[in-house]
Amino acid sequence: MNQPKMIYRLLSADEWRRAAAAGSFVGTEHDVRDGFIHFSTAAQVAETAARHYAKRPGLLLLGVRVEALGAALRWEPSRGGALFPHLYAALPARAVTRLDPVDLDENGDHVFPGDLE
Repeated sequence: MNQPKMIYRLLSADEWRRAAAAGSFVGTEHDVRDGFIHFSTAAQVAETAARHYAKRPGLLLLGVRVEALGAALRWEPSRGGALFPHLYAALPARAVTRLDPVDLDENGDHVFPGDLE
C-alpha cells in the first residue's frame, strides 16, 4: 500500500479545545469502545463525514503527519475492505499540524479544503 503522508480526524470545536488544553486527544466514546482512534485519509474523509457527521456544523478537520505517530498507527480493513488508519494511543496535540474549519454548503454537505494530501 502506498501510504499517505497525512491522515485526518473530524472533531467538534469543543472536543478539540478540550484535547488541546489536556495536551492530547484520547478519543470519543466510539473510539474508546473500539480501542483505537479512528482516522481517515484525504480520499476517505468526505465519506466518513457523510456517514458519521451528516449535516453536523461546527466541525474541525485535524491533519496529522503519519510519521509523527510511529508504531501506534496501524492500517486496518474497514468499510468495504479499504484500509483505514487507526491509532492505538492518545493523539498528542502537538502532532496536529493542520486545523481547518469544515463548513456546510447550501445542501448541508461538508466542504473540505481542496489541498488535502
